[in-house]
Amino acid sequence: MAKKKLNKNWLHDHINDPYVKAAQKDGYRARAAYKLKEIDEDEKLVKPGQVIVDLGCTPGSWAQYVRRKLAGKDGGGINGTMIGLDILPMEPIADVQFIQGDFREQEILEELGRVLQGRQVDLVLSDMAPNLSGIALSDAARMEDLIDIAIEFAQLHMKPGGALLVKCFKDMGFSQIVEKFRREFKTVVQKKPKASRDKSSEIFLLGRGLKNPVENKANPAQSALDI
Repeated sequence: MAKKKLNKNWLHDHINDPYVKAAQKDGYRARAAYKLKEIDEDEKLVKPGQVIVDLGCTPGSWAQYVRRKLAGKDGGGINGTMIGLDILPMEPIADVQFIQGDFREQEILEELGRVLQGRQVDLVLSDMAPNLSGIALSDAARMEDLIDIAIEFAQLHMKPGGALLVKCFKDMGFSQIVEKFRREFKTVVQKKPKASRDKSSEIFLLGRGLKNPVENKANPAQSALDI
């Protein structure tokens, strides 16, 4: 009975959520688009001509936002390159190059390499989160593992002066993740956008400027992810 009531309360809150209503009005696939929008407006992350990769991009609201930002006022194509990767399928988005698969696997890395054509990435986005088990230590370990994957991806593919934005949770090994970011990036800031629900411990970390970029970016086969 308590679970049923909880689900009913969540549904009520969801339906009346202003960001859910805005997403429906603006044609975004999820309210998460407004989290990235606010962070981008504060930090000036997305710029014309950039190469941007969205890790764990499904259902695609972040990719939609980036696509619109790169399209400018005229539309009809984008000024830049937008690549989305996810294990899950994603409905196509105009001008977004989607690669389905695990980007830790050699085949997917090679496909990404073909799309990049030797170019380095300006901005890496990750809204990835683990499937929660309810066991605190286990969930924290899974979250940290996803952060490690995103950092390693950035080290391999990102420009030394690029930026990595990831989702974290305050109750999932957050202090260790912040320390890890500080070891790897020259500047680190925490962002809690208004679109992130008050009840949620969700928070975003933005790292700029790699301290330890991987030198051999031309050969994805040598990825630190394969170690």
